[in-house]
Amino acid sequence: MSIVTDKFSTVEKVRQGLKNVGYIATTQIAHTVYLAYHLGKPILVEGPAGVGKTELSKAVASFMGVPLIRLQCYEGLDESKALYEWKYGKQLLYTQLLKDKLNRIIEGETSLAESIDKLHQYDDIFFSPQFLEPRPLLKALQEKDGAVLLVDEVDKSDDEFEAFLLEILSDFQVSIPEIGTIEATSQPFVLLTSNSTRELGEALRRRCLHLYISFPDQGLEREIVRTRVPDISERLTAQLVTFIHQVRKLDIKKLPSVSETIDWAKTLVLLHAENLDRELVRNTLNTFLKAQEDIRVAEEKLHTLTEHALREAP
Repeated sequence: MSIVTDKFSTVEKVRQGLKNVGYIATTQIAHTVYLAYHLGKPILVEGPAGVGKTELSKAVASFMGVPLIRLQCYEGLDESKALYEWKYGKQLLYTQLLKDKLNRIIEGETSLAESIDKLHQYDDIFFSPQFLEPRPLLKALQEKDGAVLLVDEVDKSDDEFEAFLLEILSDFQVSIPEIGTIEATSQPFVLLTSNSTRELGEALRRRCLHLYISFPDQGLEREIVRTRVPDISERLTAQLVTFIHQVRKLDIKKLPSVSETIDWAKTLVLLHAENLDRELVRNTLNTFLKAQEDIRVAEEKLHTLTEHALREAP
């Protein structure tokens, strides 16, 4: 862990380390990641869909050199899907394989109650770590060299699960009735993401450092595109980023995400484009707009949007 600790020796090292794995972090993002590591606190990352919340988790895992363990939240998620469950099939298989041995154990007992009492002595054998199926939360606690735990879209889970999650994040240990308490081998670096579909509890917010990621400004988004699509020219990068920022001002259902900006950049490189023009843009709108109504709105403004991009980024 000393190597990892050295990576977190300064905020600038964190920012540069994230950049080296392809994530362009703002100073605020780098500060928050740095503090979360040293304070041992989870990060609650909020912001519009598509601004890079999940990508940050992937980048931190890559930067730290540890596995990323992801728990995707949804309504109805419970402990058995998030923490652990028993390998019932394996338990049943072993019971069948050991059938003769079990018969010998209860041989000589004259009643059902006596047989059950005799078998009860061996309950723990079938409820031991060999038969335990760890789910994301338990997996993250058991990683010897640490892990990044991503609790993705936590706002989609129920209040009951949020309370359970808070208990795990407070002590980084879990209690399994048949086995006992399992403490974290190495405390994971935890990030929770939220699209604010519901209000999260104050207790969970207090436990975390808060980070809001908004859509990047044009300068930062140009840098992101250059990093992820190195073959694109500076001029075309400036034009497409300017165009995307104008599209985000339109009255549409889904604003283009940063990842969709990158997809469009890759598309334009594949088409050997040197500059934007209306026909090229019209034929590639579906790269970053995913609803037909949004495409229709953009097409109505296509001349103005394209001319603005060419004028502002010639």
